[in-house]
Amino acid sequence: MSVSEMFITLQGVLTADQDIREEIRKVVQMLEQTAREILTVLQGVHQGSGFQDIPKKCQKAREHFGTVRTQLASLKIKFPSDQYYRFHEHWRFVLQRLVFLAAFVVYLETETLVTREAVTEILGIEADRERGFHLDIEDYLSGVLTLASELSRLAVNSVTAGDYSRPLRISAFINELDSGFRLLNLKNDSLRKRYDGLKYDVKKIEEVVYDLSIRGLNKEAGGGEK
Repeated sequence: MSVSEMFITLQGVLTADQDIREEIRKVVQMLEQTAREILTVLQGVHQGSGFQDIPKKCQKAREHFGTVRTQLASLKIKFPSDQYYRFHEHWRFVLQRLVFLAAFVVYLETETLVTREAVTEILGIEADRERGFHLDIEDYLSGVLTLASELSRLAVNSVTAGDYSRPLRISAFINELDSGFRLLNLKNDSLRKRYDGLKYDVKKIEEVVYDLSIRGLNKEAGGGEK
């Protein structure tokens, strides 16, 4: 084979790779749009009347996740199943965002942490990497850390809306989450930096709870739960 023939062959490989990446980008753009739509729905809980509509907003968000499942099913077939990590960077950020959104829905519904397996069911993908397109553990953890940041905001807005018990429950949840992350030996630089931000979320929520206690509103909240 001549040098020219070698490079023509290489160009064919590069072109095929570029075509795959372009097809992936098209689907990822659709996923990003759907994620924005879900976020728009859920952001309504931060508004004054939003707390009364939480079940409706969660139901609406779950309907959008039907679209997400369809889009992810399309994404799975755009590349060879054994090359997940070769193209992972294309969908990593949107997948982390979708994990956060799924976790936020589940928290609003049950005030519990969604499991990685439950997220994969919501998204219609696998938990086991051996079975193809799956949810990487680090992507799951990144999404959970975004949830913590969102809940710190929710704690502040709960007080504004006159819901004084919710920040106390959020505080207990975030502290438990922080304890869980302390058990992990995080070697991923990006994930470790994200985790460093969790302490600021914990502090922000503690300040909200402290303010409630100074004003005597934590007792009122505790009494309202009985």
